[in-house]
Amino acid sequence: MSGTGGGGRRTRRPPRFYFSLRSPYSWLAYRDLTAHHPGLAAALDWVPFFEPDELSRKLLDEAGGSFPYTPMSPEKHRYILQDVRRLAAERGLSLSWPVDREPVWEVPHLGYLAAARHGMGPEYLALAARARWELGQDICDRSVIGGFGARLGLDAQELASASDDPELRAEGVRILLEIQRDGVFGVPFFVDHYDKYWGVDRLRAFVAALTGRSPGLTQPQGGPEAALIEPERSVDDGHAGGCG
Repeated sequence: MSGTGGGGRRTRRPPRFYFSLRSPYSWLAYRDLTAHHPGLAAALDWVPFFEPDELSRKLLDEAGGSFPYTPMSPEKHRYILQDVRRLAAERGLSLSWPVDREPVWEVPHLGYLAAARHGMGPEYLALAARARWELGQDICDRSVIGGFGARLGLDAQELASASDDPELRAEGVRILLEIQRDGVFGVPFFVDHYDKYWGVDRLRAFVAALTGRSPGLTQPQGGPEAALIEPERSVDDGHAGGCG
């Protein structure tokens, strides 16, 4: 978070990773980042990016904010299905494409905030990402989110009902305003001070920028080739938050 240091000087905000449990490209960036740059992953500010439901939109409007949204064409959706399967296969990842039925994205993303306030954010993300992209589960189903409780040592009801928590709703709106301030229009999205990087194929440049400034921050796992796993291609998620 931004702030001021001694003498009224603004402190530099930590680098940020805007992620979405909805987006397959965000999932791939999450896997690359945590597998090959764990030290860097731990140093980042992880910020959930989610399409607001009716209540969040109302609260966001009242706060003077807005959310970027671009509908995805059927042709683009079919392309993404093929593209993500290719990228997952390149990484040796199994993929089970989920089916979203009237999703409410506050359920999993505010669930993350609930876990994070207990210091279990990374562990929650690991379970949620696996549930959605490897097991094909509906993570907007409260019972799925509540099921993480026992494995995390957290209250199942607190996780399942996170979207009903007024404090977490308010935190979600604050995040949506931060998304707007940072100019985030899709995920994965990385921010380092004034520099922005969009797409899984920009992870390498983001890592290089940070490690060049602090060479001891992270070392790729699995040899130098591991850091180069991201293919050289652009990523268009199709609409805000990736594809469903």
